[in-house]
Amino acid sequence: MKVVHNNISSHLTKNELLEEAKRSEAAGDLKKAESFYRKLIKADPHNELAYNRLMIIYRKQKELNEELATIKDAIRAFEDMYAAATKTPESKKVSTLSKAFLKATGLANNKGKLLYLPAPLAKWNRRKTLLEKKLKKP
Repeated sequence: MKVVHNNISSHLTKNELLEEAKRSEAAGDLKKAESFYRKLIKADPHNELAYNRLMIIYRKQKELNEELATIKDAIRAFEDMYAAATKTPESKKVSTLSKAFLKATGLANNKGKLLYLPAPLAKWNRRKTLLEKKLKKP
C-alpha cells in the first residue's frame, strides 16, 4: 500500500491561501504565514498584499536580507507587469490618444515618458533605498 501525503495547502485557492496566511500570522506562526504568502505569490505573482505582508514578516523576524530580496522580487514583478501593459497597442490612434491624455493630465513629459511610478513601485523603491542604507551601516 502506498502512503500519500495529505498536503492541505496544495489544493487551496488564492483567497483560501490568503485567509490561511492571515490566520497563521494572527496566531503568531510567522514561518507558516511566510510559507502561505510564498505560495500565494507563486500562484499570483502580482498580489501586492502578499508581498507587503511578507516584507512585514521578514522585518518582524529581523531578516533584513530576505526582506530586501522580497522587495526586489516585488519591484521586478510589477515592473514587468506594467511594461507588458504599456506596450504599443495595435491601433496607432489609441496610442496617440493615450500619449496625449497622459501629457494633458501631467502624468507624462513631452516625450511621453511617465513622470510618476505606478502605485506600489514608488513605495517599494523608497523602502528598498532605506533598507539598503540600513544594511550598509556597521
